[in-house]
Amino acid sequence: MGAGKTVSTLTALEDLNLLEDVFPALVLAPLRVAKSTWPQEVRDWPHLKHLRVSPIVGNAANRIGACNTKADIYTCNYDNLVWLVEYYGERWPFVTVVADESTRLKNFRTRQGGVRTKALATVAFSKIKRFINLTGTPAPNGLIDLWGQNYFIDGGHRLGRTFTSFTSRWFQRAFNGFGSEPLEHAQKQIEDVLHDVCLTIDAKDWFDLKDPIVSNRYVDLPIRARQLYKDMEDEMFMEVEGHEIEVFNAAARTQKLLQVASGAVYVDPLTESDLDRKHSKEWKVVHDLKMEELESIIEESAGMPVLVAYHFKSDLARLLKHFKTARQLDASSATIDAWNKGKIPILLAHPASAGHGLNLQHGGNIIVFFSHDWSLENRLQILERIGPVRQLQSGYDRPVFVYNIIARDTADEMVIARVEGKQSIQDIFLNAMKVRGLL
Repeated sequence: MGAGKTVSTLTALEDLNLLEDVFPALVLAPLRVAKSTWPQEVRDWPHLKHLRVSPIVGNAANRIGACNTKADIYTCNYDNLVWLVEYYGERWPFVTVVADESTRLKNFRTRQGGVRTKALATVAFSKIKRFINLTGTPAPNGLIDLWGQNYFIDGGHRLGRTFTSFTSRWFQRAFNGFGSEPLEHAQKQIEDVLHDVCLTIDAKDWFDLKDPIVSNRYVDLPIRARQLYKDMEDEMFMEVEGHEIEVFNAAARTQKLLQVASGAVYVDPLTESDLDRKHSKEWKVVHDLKMEELESIIEESAGMPVLVAYHFKSDLARLLKHFKTARQLDASSATIDAWNKGKIPILLAHPASAGHGLNLQHGGNIIVFFSHDWSLENRLQILERIGPVRQLQSGYDRPVFVYNIIARDTADEMVIARVEGKQSIQDIFLNAMKVRGLL
């Protein structure tokens, strides 16, 4: 991440166009990246300024207008992919497709899977001549994520024609009976079959980077919160201010445990994610220890801006109420510009929406993870927004400080341990891809 995937791809396409037709090209990306990052990269580099970019975003009228605008490169967010395929039908014009943050395609299945990836598959092998995947986190959940992305590269030639054949060859049922885990020989064999279509750039090979300075700041739950945590952990039930909360599976229990650790609990009896349920709006504060620890970190920053990553909507509401100078990261470029100019002392961002393609390194070099989730990809992406690579690229000779606020002896510690474990799998895979051509 941060090694220049966007400008490198644009430059490669421009050079390839001297030998074959690669335009018009379609770039699929998260909304902000499709709307701002790719057009901005073209404007920033002199050798690319002649390229015309048309973002296919917004309402239907705007999207149709963008489609009818003459351009070399069209950008579209993944949420509009189904619409785009239906709009063009047999008239599909794009000979090249670039999937930026290609892990969005990992849920592709030939028989099942996501609606967007199925729509893309209807044109991927009949109308698209060149398909390019870009990602800084190709295997955030392990090797299992590779099949769906790579299928669009070669139609299943390397990893198997079906997801079932892929898992049958390289995976077995996990020891605990849930999910799958790779066989002992899987890592090496998958690296061998993919090395000729993968190129990895590790910034450490090219830049003198300083590793982030990581500090884990622990808080101990007060007696009342600890009892609530124990009740939910042991019996999958707890009572908060007269509200009885009961869950019925391990995933829902973990969500509640993370909420207690964070300091506020949703009181509706949900079974999965509190964030995705419209009726889950009421929450109760059970402690403010993380808020107090964040205050301490901000004081230590001595006036330097601080980027704060949160997980639950209740976190956002409490942070905005507690820190009057805090501001939520939104879709407007004005907020990003204000942060990068040092006008926002505390920027609150959810990792899922603040990762891909955003440049926040000008605003500061301190990030605090107030609460945590299981996604390694989200964590790495938001960290890279102000990470060592971007700091160096922008001419800042300063370290990056990462603070994890962790409730001791809670699910917070499990999440940190889990994402660190996942990272080792991914790093091994990325390092292996660096030796392409030498295997």
